Amino acid sequence: MNFTTNEKTGVSEGFCLIKTCDKKQTARGVPYLDLVLTDQSGEISAKLWDYKEDTQGPFAANDLVKVRGRIDVYNGADQLRIDRIRQVVPSDHVQMSDYVPSAAYDGEWMLSEIRSLVSAFETEDLKALVMELLNEYEEKLLYWPAAFKLHHAIRGGLLCHTLSIVRLAQGVCKVYPFVDQELLLSGAILHDIAKIEEFTVSSTGIASGYTAQGMLIGHLAAGAMAVDRAARRLGTPQETAILVEHMLLSHHGDPEFGAAVRPMFLEAELLSELDLMDARIYEMAQAIQTTQPHGFSPRQWALDNRKLYHHARREVEPGVTLRVSDADSTE
Repeated sequence: MNFTTNEKTGVSEGFCLIKTCDKKQTARGVPYLDLVLTDQSGEISAKLWDYKEDTQGPFAANDLVKVRGRIDVYNGADQLRIDRIRQVVPSDHVQMSDYVPSAAYDGEWMLSEIRSLVSAFETEDLKALVMELLNEYEEKLLYWPAAFKLHHAIRGGLLCHTLSIVRLAQGVCKVYPFVDQELLLSGAILHDIAKIEEFTVSSTGIASGYTAQGMLIGHLAAGAMAVDRAARRLGTPQETAILVEHMLLSHHGDPEFGAAVRPMFLEAELLSELDLMDARIYEMAQAIQTTQPHGFSPRQWALDNRKLYHHARREVEPGVTLRVSDADSTE
């Protein structure tokens, strides 16, 4: 844990996220909190003895807190005995992304990049449709993950995955100038938008499971439904709406993998291929990152049970699709 420890007093303090929080009682009936605290460096068990909720306040999983106490060894593992604890306040300047696995880029910046592209569309119907849905889901888009367990299952992962596919689509359109770039980009931006309705996600930006809608309908059908609703509100031509809806319904490529239909036009096929490509590259990079140079990873069941070789010629970073200098630019 990234705590600061005073060498003279032995007192440690720092900011962390409450991973679990259980209110219990000692054998004498005195309340205490049994917690697991975490940050990006790891986690530690902690105890807050003689807990008085009316004076110390309530605490729950996913709260960002500042703690102070002493770290002792209990049953062979470090344990923090908390002396003081409080909720994080704005003046602490603490960000949730510092304490959970997060996208390499800020959500506001990624969404701004996508909006800038859409604002340049020449097809007004597509521009209005995509902007309508970006505005509808904006609040959660800024931190939502792209998955429960697999690729981009991190805070901000949905926008990271989306922006990656947008960049890939732009490159493809340079190679194949006959592709309808604005239609392809519309599908890329909206293809996973209904994952916001598919997962149960806390303020941490990490999914804890699926919603009833996610289990019963799924994000492909729900996404097409969202496009249909927005198109009806806007009076979008039916042909345009149907093309976008088909791209969302078919982007998993094959019914075996959840697609309602197979891609039936050029841009739908490209979206399906780029979606699969970005998901696999992320999963491969993630596996390689934790593999010793010149060694093989454990079998990756999401990648046909393959072992992956880490040739170590370049450093890999999952989810990094742009250079840092690009990320700092607003152009």
